[in-house]
Amino acid sequence: MTTASVPDPIRVLVVDDQQLVRAGFCVILQAAEGIEVVGEAANGVAAVAAAQELHPDVVLMDIRMPEMDGLAATRLITDAASDTGPRVVMLTTFDLDAYVYDALRAGASGFLLKDSPRHDLIAAVRCAAAGDALLAPSVTRRLIEAFARRPPETLPAPSLLAALTSRERDILLLLARGRSNAEIAAELVVSEATVKTHVGHLLAKLQLRDRVQAVILAYETGTVVPGG
Repeated sequence: MTTASVPDPIRVLVVDDQQLVRAGFCVILQAAEGIEVVGEAANGVAAVAAAQELHPDVVLMDIRMPEMDGLAATRLITDAASDTGPRVVMLTTFDLDAYVYDALRAGASGFLLKDSPRHDLIAAVRCAAAGDALLAPSVTRRLIEAFARRPPETLPAPSLLAALTSRERDILLLLARGRSNAEIAAELVVSEATVKTHVGHLLAKLQLRDRVQAVILAYETGTVVPGG
């Protein structure tokens, strides 16, 4: 789904253990053009079952829930999904949520604060459905800090990185530093469409789902060094 067009309507599964919060998200999304709420779930177990049954494009996933938390549920949903499987956007109460790193490692495509304005919620769903990642600068900074404290994990085959062109490597570096497509385009003096094409190519070559995974890979492989 990285470079695919946005589905119409965008099918959304809302997962939160608080009924009023869940209902509020559903009301906002149902009123938005081109978005359809296809289901709700109150915990991770129900979320995994609903994702398998309903095939949503986007899952809004709370992190802290009973029976199975959002991290475990996200891992199961993304592990079972193909490249066209659902994108998971984590719902968090606090911007400094301790689970940011683990959620991104689990396969989440981004984060959304529960108290975000309704237009941010709608934009987040559309962004995720389009295959883009939601990495706010504050999240990117904490992700970098996490890599500075953790040892490298399983690395991809060197041949994957070697397959990137010099321009694709430049863009990977800028992605890892939290740059948006517009910022990358300005820095490299190319169009945003060109940047999006390059991003799609590098994700395909590296066998990654989205920009979040590209950022993780860049740090885990030492392509980018925290603080460098």
